[in-house]
Amino acid sequence: MRPFAGLLIAYLAGSIPFAFLAGKLFMGIDLRQHGSGNLGATNVFRVMGWKLASVVMILDMAKGALPVLLLPPRLAPSSPELWAIAFGVAAIVGHVRSVFLLWKGGGKGVATAGGVFLALAPVPSVISIAVWGIVLYISGFVSLASLTSSVALVVAVFVRYGARSPIAIASAVICLFVFWTHRANIARLRRGEENRFRRARPAH
Repeated sequence: MRPFAGLLIAYLAGSIPFAFLAGKLFMGIDLRQHGSGNLGATNVFRVMGWKLASVVMILDMAKGALPVLLLPPRLAPSSPELWAIAFGVAAIVGHVRSVFLLWKGGGKGVATAGGVFLALAPVPSVISIAVWGIVLYISGFVSLASLTSSVALVVAVFVRYGARSPIAIASAVICLFVFWTHRANIARLRRGEENRFRRARPAH
């Protein structure tokens, strides 16, 4: 049962809603009712500024990376790579569908997925983060940067590890998942209605 206990631990770690907690603790608001309504670092930036957004992003990445780094050697020593991927996926699912929020109003999983793949595939992840920064700087759209960087991660992982490796397959699945969580953003991008990256104050 130990690996399955690891899945539960990873899911619960991923479920910790740091953006929600930041809104409640520092401004007394439910972040889901302000800005884009998303519980991610981008909306924290829009509503509360870059300092808190930076902390939330680091924490969201950490809750993806730590289960991958810490759990497999203890809970799944016989096949640590496969279980590391499984624990990472569980953390991402927890972020998007948090039990602490009754499975509603989570984030889109980009930062948590970034943490997972920094632990699984550091070099491709750094390339992906660089692509994210470049696309954001050029376009001003976080959603477009996230979608492009997820594709870049898949390509970089395929080149480094081979298309049939478990990490490559996982990167492709997570890329599709990111596209699914961004389906509303994709529709707005196609209509030219997507909001650019900027700060906005919440309504009181």
